[in-house]
Amino acid sequence: MPVSVSVVLPVWNAESTVERAIRSVLQQSMSSFELIVVDDGSSDQTPNILTQIADERLHVVRTEHQGVAAAANIGTQHAQANIIARMDADDIAHPDRLACQWKYLQDHNRDVVGSRI
Repeated sequence: MPVSVSVVLPVWNAESTVERAIRSVLQQSMSSFELIVVDDGSSDQTPNILTQIADERLHVVRTEHQGVAAAANIGTQHAQANIIARMDADDIAHPDRLACQWKYLQDHNRDVVGSRI
């Protein structure tokens, strides 16, 4: 099945929040997405947490620590979809986030959509 949205999630030393952030993406009502987690050289338990999450939509890219902007760019380079959704390691996505944002983009012929929450 083609991927409609690529979610890019840079992460660095986020052992206390990353699993919850990832689970919130994997539980989306929209099914046609991939989640690209870029581990930006974490030195805590983040890499171990990432290996314990088994889901075919999850793709982990490991890099040396370069910062959030570089990690986000690396994630975007790995994206299969033309639509990129950004997420941070301490964010929690509403279960309908991707579906609502994707529908808005399609219905309003827009290139970018965001939210306050």
